[in-house]
Amino acid sequence: MTSSLELQPQTSRLNWGFVLFLGAVHILAAVALFFFSWSALAVTIFLHWLFGSIGICLGYHRLLSHRSFQVPQWLEYVIAVVGALAMQGGPIFWVAGHRLHHAHTEDEIKDPYSARRGFWWSHMLWLVYPQSQFFNAEEYARFAPDLTRDPFYRWLDRYFLLLQLPLALLLYGLGGWSWLLWGMFMRAVFLWHSTWLINSATHKWGYRRFETEDNSRNLWWAALLTYGEGWHNNHHAYPHVAKAGWYWWEVDPTWWVIRTLQGLGLAAKVQLPPPKALS
Repeated sequence: MTSSLELQPQTSRLNWGFVLFLGAVHILAAVALFFFSWSALAVTIFLHWLFGSIGICLGYHRLLSHRSFQVPQWLEYVIAVVGALAMQGGPIFWVAGHRLHHAHTEDEIKDPYSARRGFWWSHMLWLVYPQSQFFNAEEYARFAPDLTRDPFYRWLDRYFLLLQLPLALLLYGLGGWSWLLWGMFMRAVFLWHSTWLINSATHKWGYRRFETEDNSRNLWWAALLTYGEGWHNNHHAYPHVAKAGWYWWEVDPTWWVIRTLQGLGLAAKVQLPPPKALS
């Protein structure tokens, strides 16, 4: 249970391995500009949606972290693999960190990416200066016990990066260097920063519909970049609701996919906003 978490402040050291990896991916994304093609741009946009909306927003976030709806086990596994392809960590790591974020929102010790430590800390520095309790598998696994019990999720959490190899070969085989550089590196950088904006920008700018104890906000442009995740104040007020955008102007493409799955009989127990919250 997250309520039993007892953490002490730590002096984090710069993770040079991750810094070099992060820097290399950003440099290769810049190199991709010299290999531009319209088809490569289309592939990048498609993969940003597939890995971002379906993998991270729908899969890692609304399905695995909050269990705001249910799908058949085989489909859950497929969606989790799509989330792992986003290169944002394995499912147990991602879910555990997000559950801690909700249990201790903006606490400077217990929230892995507390916005009170500054915009850049919540955006990416929490990854560059990792605190061991959030990155050690034996530690963070305690906060996603439902996933940790599953051998498939344990395997995926450990080996998620290997999935990038067949993806890279596929992109190169179909479109050469242009598709490889754009589909792998430009896509990764664009998706990373899009997702990280939910940790940083939506705790700083936007409007507040609900007086939550944190500083979560609804930010329209972040919602557009993250397929609905930017309606963050709605989400923090009712985290187990599958729908992030509650009104017609709060565009939430990820919710449209959930509704489609529900219409096809592939999504059940879909949690909706309580009527009192909509009045």
